[in-house]
Amino acid sequence: MSQRVLTTESGAPVADNQNSATAGPGGPILLQDQHLLEKLARFNRERIPERVVHARGSGAYGYFEVTDDVTAFTRAGFLSEVGRRTETFVRFSTVADSLGGADAVRDPRGFAVKFYTDEGNYDLVGNNTPVFFIKDPVKFPDFIHSQKRDPFTGRQEPDNVWDFWAHSPEATHQVTWLMGDRGIPASYRHMNGYGSHTYRWTNATGESFYVKYHFKTNQGVRSLSAEQAAELVGRDTASHQTDLLQAIERGVNPSWTLYVQLMPEAEAAGYRFNPFDVTKVWPHADHPLRRVGRLVLDRNPDNVFAEVEQAAFSPNNFVPGIGPSPDKMLQGRLFAYADAQRYRLGINHTQLPVNAPRAATVDTYGRDGLHATRYGSRHDKNYEPNSYAGPAETGQALAGPLAVHGWTGTHEAPAHTKDDDFFQAGELYRLMSADEKDRLIANIAGGLSQVTRDDVIEKNLSHFHAADPEYGKRVEEAVRALRED
Repeated sequence: MSQRVLTTESGAPVADNQNSATAGPGGPILLQDQHLLEKLARFNRERIPERVVHARGSGAYGYFEVTDDVTAFTRAGFLSEVGRRTETFVRFSTVADSLGGADAVRDPRGFAVKFYTDEGNYDLVGNNTPVFFIKDPVKFPDFIHSQKRDPFTGRQEPDNVWDFWAHSPEATHQVTWLMGDRGIPASYRHMNGYGSHTYRWTNATGESFYVKYHFKTNQGVRSLSAEQAAELVGRDTASHQTDLLQAIERGVNPSWTLYVQLMPEAEAAGYRFNPFDVTKVWPHADHPLRRVGRLVLDRNPDNVFAEVEQAAFSPNNFVPGIGPSPDKMLQGRLFAYADAQRYRLGINHTQLPVNAPRAATVDTYGRDGLHATRYGSRHDKNYEPNSYAGPAETGQALAGPLAVHGWTGTHEAPAHTKDDDFFQAGELYRLMSADEKDRLIANIAGGLSQVTRDDVIEKNLSHFHAADPEYGKRVEEAVRALRED
């Protein structure tokens, strides 16, 4: 095999990649050394702004295969027939820490799936928990600020974390998930994924259903105790990345079975609690899981930066037959995610290979901007309507219309008969085994006992008491014991 020639970025061959050009053997470096300046300039610009949340991530390619007929509920083409396969890219992530953080930490995990369908890319951007801490996007920046590093101390502060939760009783359900065994997955392969939000499916006749997504791991759910996680972080901070990479390289391809819960649109208004509240789950007794297909990951990215760091997901990337619901947190994310990617990667981030549609043709009037690679032919116009056979609208909405009424303004969500911030947290606690409860109490008390203000502790304790009397009593006793030590 002939030796490949190293070149500059303009294609010129490089004569010497070991020594900079100088004025004589011991003289200063010359400004004319184009190769040196190009290397240093590129090196200084190799990083882009990291995600504010979900910065630390891993990813892989694979496919989604339909195993069950769901055409009665959605006209989405990639779900239209049993056996149909669609290429996918999945990104897993922690939420709170930076790009250099450890994998095996107590934190929710992002579970983002990009389906490269022939009707365009469909992004399902969820977590490994079926619920979230808050229900209105106006609180999201404050929530994340409370969980990230304090601007003065430069570290995560228990006072900030628990103070926000003290004033956000709706977080009790998710806090119970986070502090329980599933708060630290053993690996990305051994956790479930959820769409978390409520979405909307529309079938070929225009009938609509609200839907929740559940990706159940076929490897089995496995988690780490706080002690096991600390030991693992000491050995390998990139433990989940290592596990995913090596499993796929060995041919042990992880997979998940996708199930959905479906609610006829007319049922939502009279449901006993708000079905669009992301702090709550739909009981399976009301809406059983219905199998849809399986997700398989079988190929690692060739370049982590290009394909994992530059992967861009937005819940606003829908395809015909799928659309949003009135879930307020989802509504906020429809803007925020795409806007974050425009800031990080630029207006043309959808032209990057990992983000570009693979089974659909892109034909828009968008032009120019930083890093533009798609121009159209010299005869294409960049406006619409036109008389030059440019692309035209279809007149067919992706999902069915959503009825709205009332006055504009800032409103709390409509009240349902059994809306409650604590009941489902109590149900989750009561489902746990004795050992699981012991670990949950220890995890909560370990963090809450570090809070310096008694009133913040008391507010949080009141939430656990409201969820379940035993739950609250045990947390209170454990916190008191740690604070008296």
